Amino acid sequence: MLNKVPEISLYFWAIKILSTTVGETAADYLAVHVGLGIAITGTVMTSLLALALTSQIRLNRYIPWVYWLTVVLLSIVGTQITDALTDGFGVSLYLSTFVFCMLLVSVFGAWYWCERTLSIHTIMTRRRELFYWAAILLTFALGTAAGDLATEELGLGFRLGVGLFTGMIIIIYVACRLGLNFVLAFWLAYILTRPLGASLGDLLSQSSEYGGIGWGTISTSVVFLSVIAILVFIVSLRKDRQVQT
Repeated sequence: MLNKVPEISLYFWAIKILSTTVGETAADYLAVHVGLGIAITGTVMTSLLALALTSQIRLNRYIPWVYWLTVVLLSIVGTQITDALTDGFGVSLYLSTFVFCMLLVSVFGAWYWCERTLSIHTIMTRRRELFYWAAILLTFALGTAAGDLATEELGLGFRLGVGLFTGMIIIIYVACRLGLNFVLAFWLAYILTRPLGASLGDLLSQSSEYGGIGWGTISTSVVFLSVIAILVFIVSLRKDRQVQT
């Protein structure tokens, strides 16, 4: 197989953050505003994710729209997992954050033990890709729990949450430029984009009564999905041109 992960660029990070925001707003819209509830929303989204992930794994190269559709659905399902634990089973955000962190460390440990690398530039075997997607799902679940913990449980609020997580990502970028291991920097930034996107989604969608701007979950989801579609289209055109040259 060719590498199944896109080039790490500004397009990559922009789409990643947008997809995490959609994961937050779309999950809230379907579960609360449509009235499907956490269980039905989780079942539907998990089924769609299974189809998208199966298609992604069967491919032998990177196809932008399939890859990013899988990421968006993983974002929604990851959000649903954390919400189900918190709202459905009353699990503390402190506990869920800790558990997801340990699970993610375990996946990284098993991945490195088997492959001797965590690089996203070498996702060229089925086993590495399975490790990769397991890690991605856990980053979404962990990011959701950590983001809710910071903005709600600790009372930082959406605006301060956006600023905090943006600042942490900037620090990682500067550290990477100064010599921090790229693979470590990538995964740290990847994890932090989830609470950043969740905080941004809540800031835009929630009413001013709850500290938001008041766009609503529908408008926020539609706008961000539209921007994702445009960016994926641009990335696809760039990829086609690179192949032709």
